Amino acid sequence: MMSALLLARIGVDVFVLEKHADFLRDFRGDTIHPSTLEIMYELGILEEFLKRPHQEVRELAGQVGEETVTIGDFTHLPTHCHFLALMPQWDFLNFVVEQARRYPTFHLKMQAEVTDLIVEQGIVAGVRAKTPDGNLEIRASLTVGADGRHSVVRQRAGLEVRNLGAPMDVMWMRISRRPNDPVQTFGHIDRGRILVLINREEYWQCAFVIPKGTADEIRQRGLSSFREEVTGLAPFLRDRVQELCDWKDISLLTVAVDQLVRWSRLGLLCIGDAAHAMSPIGGVGINLAIQDAVATANLLGEKILHGTPTEKELQTVQQRRSFPTWATQRLQMAIQNRVIGRVLGSPRSLTLPWQLRLLRRSPILRRIPARLIGIGVRPEHVKRPEVTAIRETTAA
Repeated sequence: MMSALLLARIGVDVFVLEKHADFLRDFRGDTIHPSTLEIMYELGILEEFLKRPHQEVRELAGQVGEETVTIGDFTHLPTHCHFLALMPQWDFLNFVVEQARRYPTFHLKMQAEVTDLIVEQGIVAGVRAKTPDGNLEIRASLTVGADGRHSVVRQRAGLEVRNLGAPMDVMWMRISRRPNDPVQTFGHIDRGRILVLINREEYWQCAFVIPKGTADEIRQRGLSSFREEVTGLAPFLRDRVQELCDWKDISLLTVAVDQLVRWSRLGLLCIGDAAHAMSPIGGVGINLAIQDAVATANLLGEKILHGTPTEKELQTVQQRRSFPTWATQRLQMAIQNRVIGRVLGSPRSLTLPWQLRLLRRSPILRRIPARLIGIGVRPEHVKRPEVTAIRETTAA
């Protein structure tokens, strides 16, 4: 959606296909990083965006055993917004759609599920999709696969996936929040268990981290046992954990960390999770995807206006974005293997690691994790000026 907005504003005719009737899927990436907010500033839509309901996180904290420490401090970042914004992803997507519809070259088709690619003489020439009104073909000088970690586009394109591995999965749920609850977004680690609580004002968005492939075993032990594990890490939730009354209230995210060997072939480019599935650590997947979108518009926008980009031109996106992707994934994997994997495999009570003790002693060091999470490696900036005339009336 961000790619479509950026390309439409420079005059490219874009057509977005979304297989669902709306964007209402719970427990998706709801973090909007300072680097993404900076892009909105560069587009001139930040002020309007911040009028939408959201929460602002200026510090991230963690609890290991009985000890609590502030891990990241976003208030010193060199961006216009010194916070992480939390907003349901459907609200974020609806906002981007509203902005994109200001341009006559933007088109969106809901309930259009891509099923295959149109390939002619070895070149991807568009996609086939099924809709409630029948099958649909859309031809394009460039097809952008941004359909997530289970991408149909990359599968049909035959692009090779390199699986980097992950020792964990995540069980997501929401539990109501009370006025006297802690204010900060928190991570709780102890005795082989990890629970992350994200403050969403009226409720906690909860991530219970489990060893890879153990979800069925946890379900077999029953909901009562699961509730006890949650309250063992966050005792203040004991008076409302009964809100989890069915396993349907708990969604499983099967964590994958992977990357395409090649992100493109002639007529096709994959970006975001379709090119590189990220771990949920730091919530940076959405940030990386949006950075990919900006790089795509910067590098290929002018080329698309004049026809199909060459294979070499398509590869410039991967060349630009592969290092930040590689660096972020390696950092995530180090945390997964050296911290999360060890915690999940240890039944003992934990003590605060020396790295976190250092953050407690030297507050200035908290700016380092904040920069890695909030801005990331090699942030992108909007470089192409707006050239498409804005519609006089904005579609709702």
